[in-house]
Amino acid sequence: QVQLVESGGGLVQAGGSLRLSCAASGRTFSSYTMGWFRQVPGKEREFVAAISRIGNSLRYADSVKGRFTISRDNAKNTVYLQMNSLKPEDTAVYYCARRKVSFAGPTIEVEEYDVWGQGTQVTVSS
Repeated sequence: QVQLVESGGGLVQAGGSLRLSCAASGRTFSSYTMGWFRQVPGKEREFVAAISRIGNSLRYADSVKGRFTISRDNAKNTVYLQMNSLKPEDTAVYYCARRKVSFAGPTIEVEEYDVWGQGTQVTVSS
């Protein structure tokens, strides 16, 4: 069973930066698109970014374009989310996820991902 473990969250002032990491267990990491999502209490989980299995195709939510960068290191079974110019509205629990279908490209639909990490809290103060 694949497990995903996020790290790197914390408290940061507006305008600051954080780098989230998501480490995956197992030997099939490079076969799957990986995504980052976020959720605040009372709201649905929302798409942030996704990266294809070899990193040649990326998708971003409009709200983070130009500020966040998703990347992956298949040798380390890890996907990253570099977050710059953070805003208070970026405050959320951030989750990484693995797409259901191997060799499929990035998608924004949350229901297309079936393996999730436990989440890491990101808090941006104004």
